[in-house]
Amino acid sequence: MKDLYRGKKAFVNIGLIAINVIYFLYLEMTGSTENTQFMVAHGAMYAPLVLEGGEYFRLLTSVFMHFGINHIMNNMLILFILGDNLERALGHFKYLLFYLLCGVGANVVSIIVNLGEYRNVVSAGASGAIFGVIGGLLYAVLINRGRLEDLSARQLVIMIACSLYFGFTSTGVDNAAHIGGLFFGIVMGILLYRKPRKCRDMEIWG
Repeated sequence: MKDLYRGKKAFVNIGLIAINVIYFLYLEMTGSTENTQFMVAHGAMYAPLVLEGGEYFRLLTSVFMHFGINHIMNNMLILFILGDNLERALGHFKYLLFYLLCGVGANVVSIIVNLGEYRNVVSAGASGAIFGVIGGLLYAVLINRGRLEDLSARQLVIMIACSLYFGFTSTGVDNAAHIGGLFFGIVMGILLYRKPRKCRDMEIWG
């Protein structure tokens, strides 16, 4: 499987990481990413402004915002490790579309769940989109007999379980966005990922 993707550069994933880091540095230089009001003023998710104010752009801008250095470092590390695998599997354009739709979809789920629980929270971060990446990779790994490049289904399931456990046992974590991102990632994986022809031919002749 590894040979099929050799030579494919994951420049979209690097670009997404760069955008996150650049915007984070800009926000830190002009204010504080740990100041809730400042983050809302610069595009963080806040349901009343989205639904009542029509500021739908927040569904996307918040995906590129993070609360503090630890938040962005953790998210970008996971994206750096996993995102390139999915980009090589999907292709550049499909990966970009996949990432953005998973991030927006995760935020929509977050709004629905939080309003259902009568909570108006401010949220930001790439974790919804990253959970989407994990979900897409899980689907791709499963239809490739449990392995894609150096990833196995077991590794991804353990990562999902640990991430969700950490989220539900911590405060200030948007678990609805995580689960929503994972769901959208699996669905988008089904819609966009196609098993390489070479693998299909090998199975037929094998």
